[in-house]
Amino acid sequence: MPITTCIFDAYGTLFDVAAAARTAAAEPGRAAFAAHWPQIAQNWRLKQLQYTWLRAVMQRHTDFWQVTQDGLDWALEAEGLEGDVELRERLLQLYWELEAYAEVPAMLRTLKDAGLNTAILSNGSPDMLDGAVKSAGLTDLLDDVLSVEDVGIFKPADVVYDMVGKRFGCARTEVLFVSSNGWDVAGAAGYGFNTAWVNRASEPVDRLPARPAHILNDLTGIPALAGA
Repeated sequence: MPITTCIFDAYGTLFDVAAAARTAAAEPGRAAFAAHWPQIAQNWRLKQLQYTWLRAVMQRHTDFWQVTQDGLDWALEAEGLEGDVELRERLLQLYWELEAYAEVPAMLRTLKDAGLNTAILSNGSPDMLDGAVKSAGLTDLLDDVLSVEDVGIFKPADVVYDMVGKRFGCARTEVLFVSSNGWDVAGAAGYGFNTAWVNRASEPVDRLPARPAHILNDLTGIPALAGA
């Protein structure tokens, strides 16, 4: 069955999650932060993800903005910068304005020109996603932005992936699901989607029950996989 619908994870897939810390580190007067920003960015993302998984297991859901703040607080404290309130606020502000990867607009335009459905399916809360999409200028290139807040549990729960078929009326085999997160791709592959893992860091494949159908270095090859 041909692909009719291309679904993208947001953070780390369309949007560069390290951009907030990288931008802040380049600003005047942030020498102390600049020395630590790569480790802070890495830990911020790791804790953000860990907290979504743990909250899902504990059945203690909160929105992605809360786990984003909690992850940042852990990362700053780990580097001894927890007392810099202004830095914390600046990093959180920048997270609402994350840069899209350079190839994203042209890739989405190619899919739209070919008549394919395009959407985000994300752990992000609706207001966060709206800010990121508008900041990156992607509004006209997406048919919808789907948030786990509609079902009250984070990915990779099956009920999250159910949202795609309910929104677009498509079979699972008509969907190409794209994510930079190996665990997310594994969840989607096990669910029955066609999958592509955007492995920018050349990491090993996660040892999980399902594996990605395709592995790419960036998003430029997505239109070809979708038949666009």
